[in-house]
Amino acid sequence: MKKILLFMVLIFMVAVPVIHSAQSYTVSITQIVEHPALDSMRKGFQKRIKEADINVQYNVHIAQGNQATNTQIANQIKGENPDLILAITTPSSQAVAQKIKDIPIIFTGVTDPVAAGLVKSLMNPGKNITGMTDMSPIRRQVELIREFMPEIKSLGTIYNAGESNSVVLIKILKEVCAEFEIKVEEASIANSSGVYQAAKSLVGKCEAIYIPVDNTVVSGLEAAIKVCRQNKLPIFSADTDSVKRGTIAALAVDYYRMGLQSADMAIRILSGNAKPASMPVESLQNLQLFINPSAAKKMGIAIPKQVMSRADEIVK
Repeated sequence: MKKILLFMVLIFMVAVPVIHSAQSYTVSITQIVEHPALDSMRKGFQKRIKEADINVQYNVHIAQGNQATNTQIANQIKGENPDLILAITTPSSQAVAQKIKDIPIIFTGVTDPVAAGLVKSLMNPGKNITGMTDMSPIRRQVELIREFMPEIKSLGTIYNAGESNSVVLIKILKEVCAEFEIKVEEASIANSSGVYQAAKSLVGKCEAIYIPVDNTVVSGLEAAIKVCRQNKLPIFSADTDSVKRGTIAALAVDYYRMGLQSADMAIRILSGNAKPASMPVESLQNLQLFINPSAAKKMGIAIPKQVMSRADEIVK
């Protein structure tokens, strides 16, 4: 009987691999640019890995918004031959997905993984890559803006037309705004240095500005905020970190929590319990509402009591 039990235990141990703290792994991280939302995902990922007592050595690469550098990073990571790759944002994910076919890749902060060509479908990725989508709840974000400005008829937006994420988001924004009879005024940029002029071009054309989850724009956000303060033009964002930097409000996913959840997916892969091809793309369901009363005052707009009362965080 003891021999049978011992045999069953050995079979179970083979069938369900576990990560031993003594075992060491290498994880290469690629990130298109540095800004708080993206940094939060990276920090959340590393925090969860540490909490799981997994010994991981990181190779962290930041492309500083340069696509040529982004491609070079993908080649460099291929040479590093890590156990797993964390790709933060669509451009970074596309670069490593094109170059690397035999190493597990977890993406995070990707708006539309299917449209970006990263996975075959959200339920069945089909290759060596899976991860998390941060598709913005644009309808609810527009409804939030309308709570501040019930009579709004024109909304400006700034985005990088070279980012596939942003193109998808602006298309959805225009569809949602059309339902509310709100005209969308667009200002497209190629790099973060163009944010200031783009914001200035919207002055007089719209009643408020909405900043989508666009890495190029968010990395130069302060320039847009400066223009909005000077012209008493309310500015809203699609990520909560931007509220801390000076936008009035955002209803959005928590990118730190997205990093934590991305790490949970990575742990299942490193343990041998799952493979990217059959791991459905995940998303965060709970949204957070951040409000910045100081920013609202500087841009000449009052915060409705019903909005203030349900805020998850009021930025001081």
